[in-house]
Amino acid sequence: MTKSKEFIRINRELSWLSFNERVLQEAENPKVPLAERIKFLAIFSSNMDEFFRVRVASARRLLKYQKKQKLKEAKETAELVNTIQKRVVNQQDRFNTIFEEQIIPGLAERNIYLINEHQLTHTQQVRVKEFYKTEVLSYLFPVMLDHLREFPFLRDKSIYLAVKMAKEDGSMKPKYALVEVPSEVLNRFYILPSLDQNTYIMLLDDVIRISLPDIFSFFDFDHFEAYTIKLTRDAELDIDNDLPGSLITKIEKSLKERPKGAPVRFIYDEEMPDDMLNFIIKKAGVSKESIIPGGRYHNFKDFFDFPKVGGDDFWYDTIRPLPIARFENTRVLVDEIRKKDVLLHHPYQSFDYVIRMLREAAIDPSVYAIKITLYRVARHSNIVNSLINAVKNGKEVTVVMELQARFDEESNLYWTNKLQDAGANVIFGVPNYKIHAKCCVIFRRENNKTVHYAHLSTGNYNGRTARLYSDSALFTADPRITKDVVKVFSFIKNFPRIQYKFSHLLVSPFYMKQEFLKLIDNEIKNAVRSKPAYIYAKMNSLVDEQMIDKLYEASNAGVKIRLVIRGICCLVPGIKKQSENIEIISIVDKFLEHSRFFIFCHGGSEKYYMSSADWMTRNLDRRIETAFPIYDPDLQKELMELFEIQWSDNVKARIIGKEQLNKMKPPGLPSVRTQFETYDYLRLKSG
Repeated sequence: MTKSKEFIRINRELSWLSFNERVLQEAENPKVPLAERIKFLAIFSSNMDEFFRVRVASARRLLKYQKKQKLKEAKETAELVNTIQKRVVNQQDRFNTIFEEQIIPGLAERNIYLINEHQLTHTQQVRVKEFYKTEVLSYLFPVMLDHLREFPFLRDKSIYLAVKMAKEDGSMKPKYALVEVPSEVLNRFYILPSLDQNTYIMLLDDVIRISLPDIFSFFDFDHFEAYTIKLTRDAELDIDNDLPGSLITKIEKSLKERPKGAPVRFIYDEEMPDDMLNFIIKKAGVSKESIIPGGRYHNFKDFFDFPKVGGDDFWYDTIRPLPIARFENTRVLVDEIRKKDVLLHHPYQSFDYVIRMLREAAIDPSVYAIKITLYRVARHSNIVNSLINAVKNGKEVTVVMELQARFDEESNLYWTNKLQDAGANVIFGVPNYKIHAKCCVIFRRENNKTVHYAHLSTGNYNGRTARLYSDSALFTADPRITKDVVKVFSFIKNFPRIQYKFSHLLVSPFYMKQEFLKLIDNEIKNAVRSKPAYIYAKMNSLVDEQMIDKLYEASNAGVKIRLVIRGICCLVPGIKKQSENIEIISIVDKFLEHSRFFIFCHGGSEKYYMSSADWMTRNLDRRIETAFPIYDPDLQKELMELFEIQWSDNVKARIIGKEQLNKMKPPGLPSVRTQFETYDYLRLKSG
């Protein structure tokens, strides 16, 4: 923990590790269906990959710079890097234990056997070797390591088998080789044909292991060992905005360089003999601080695609998206949006309403223009296809495409080309500022006037993630809001040359933080005057020091603060004379909690906002974001009731505290599980 002024904060990297531990808790929880526990292991693994590629890489770069400049801060950064390493090793041990001692036996109890090369019957061996020859062999390109001057380049996100070949009688000197597991082109899981009622699944890694004598038949060895290794690299893109050239060209060049980033993590099977490990580390030039022992298998992100086996109790029930009656009973969506604002909550309600809005706009003769921001786009995007269709129908389509959305750069480049080829006007991000706002506005002629219809969201225009993330969005024709939404696109186009005034939206980087600080100040004034004062907020992360210090100030003034924060939280609640009036919970469950909304008492006439932004410095100071007000009294009531459901959770809620213990909120009667209760709440409203 760090101390600034008189306030204590939790380091953001350590807080993130605490969040990923909450994911691990779900994998460990026997009440969670087994296939879902496997999915949480995949989420944990994927999260950890990104953590090393981005956050640990940044910390290592900072430490290197501080040491080179002989800065005193180097000691603190070195301690942080060491603490991260220790916690990661502990979490990795726990991860391995869950998989080996809970998941594999749990599968076996359901007659599903995850077997390796030592557990095959003779008939299964024949089948596996046949599969290897017909499906796998052509993708294997082994590299002999012994006499290479330079160790082969290890690709980020790939896994390799480090192979040791020897003679049982010791008559030949051992040789070492490297085989990349081709999991990008082949399914990681092979389901063996079964003659009984059991299901047998073998990982591609083990199919290769049993085939090593065939792969290396050129040599006269009779003993083979193979251990999985994986290297994670720094994923930072080096985009020099001072050099001439288009942003597209710069990003394309940087993407080609990303796979060559500096190593930040070397994870290996801890069963690997020391002599072999030392040989590889020495040859590969891996630094000591990057080494992390692991289990037999790595790249658990592949377990997102674990075979669909098992009975009904193996998975969470699939929810059926709830209808919005007003939309179902209208011929044209804008007719209903014009009458009254609508809140959409997916995945509980269908994201298809957004696509329907764009499809209708594409063929509506009264619509003449559409403007939209895109940050992360699905691989097969009906949103983009609807926009292209609008262009074909003669509409003027403007797309603000953020090319620097980390790890989605290639996908966004692909869709940029598609949109430009179709004739859409594509605007790119501005130097040093990502555009993270999620908004769309439709321009429609009605009675010789232009009427605007807007959609503003807490999440991306991405149909795939809309089924996995819980987000909320507003459909509105309220001119107070839509006028500001139109202005956002001018703000982006002319940023930062021309600054615009917004009357209702809170827009970063120039206005949002200041307005949120004013709203908190207002609660402080009311608390000091013994008036009602409270702040209820839900977000993914709370990191910004100014916002945290202002919340501490509010707590000390007597403002009651309740926060639901899924991920990073640098604020420490419940500290005497600092945060006694602040309570925080985190909810990790079936869907990724992703919506952000903020409720301020405001002397009894509450202010309600929803946003694409967390209270992180990057969102408030270095991105273009929007927070949009909810003015409709019925929707305000809905938002408050949804927050109360979140706050009442006593099944999946963890208490966030100083020690980061991730203790579950005490159970109660009735039991309240946010995501189930939210679905039931919306179902009753739709009925």
